[in-house]
Amino acid sequence: MFIIKAFHEGGFMMYPILILGIIMVTITVERTQSLYFKMKLNKEEFYKKLTAYLLKGDINGMITVCDQNPVPLTKVIKNCLLKLVNKGTDEEIQAALDEGALTEVPNIEKRIGFLAVIGNLATLVGLLGTIIGLIISFAGVADADPATKAAVLTRGISEAMHCTAFGLLVAVPAVGIYSVLQDRAQHLIDEINEISIKTFNFILANRSRFGVEEK
Repeated sequence: MFIIKAFHEGGFMMYPILILGIIMVTITVERTQSLYFKMKLNKEEFYKKLTAYLLKGDINGMITVCDQNPVPLTKVIKNCLLKLVNKGTDEEIQAALDEGALTEVPNIEKRIGFLAVIGNLATLVGLLGTIIGLIISFAGVADADPATKAAVLTRGISEAMHCTAFGLLVAVPAVGIYSVLQDRAQHLIDEINEISIKTFNFILANRSRFGVEEK
């Protein structure tokens, strides 16, 4: 195949680029599965169920709704509810929300930043491979027979350019995927902020329903 042939013609620097490409694909698959499937939640439906139990004064029902949907948003809300069960003050409930967010947000954003790093590294490694290839080519031309110099130089430059091409072949998707996944992560974080604040305010306004006034 053309790609395999081109890979072998690119020299030894093609292997670091290949490794970066494998890492990129691995991170992309894992983060896509997590952000778009494992952490997927209908926030409107969840909040509707949550407030229904809240209006009944049923904390256990609210906790059950969270346990049925174990995603970052529900874990943050559950952290708040557990503090409410323990008759925490308004400040303690707010602190529980903040603590839950500080715990879950890194889980949403983890490894996404590596894609941007891979994009930069793949480009630089590709350029380095090209420079090394050109140096080797010109060194070879210096010792080559005059009749074959043009052929040697052409072949060497062609091989050197393969590194740049493959580096960009990894870098461009890495940067693009980074942007998409980062946007998805920010969307999930915004949902946590929105629903947690709405839930906190709703709890404060209806705290008497639970029979768990502040200590």
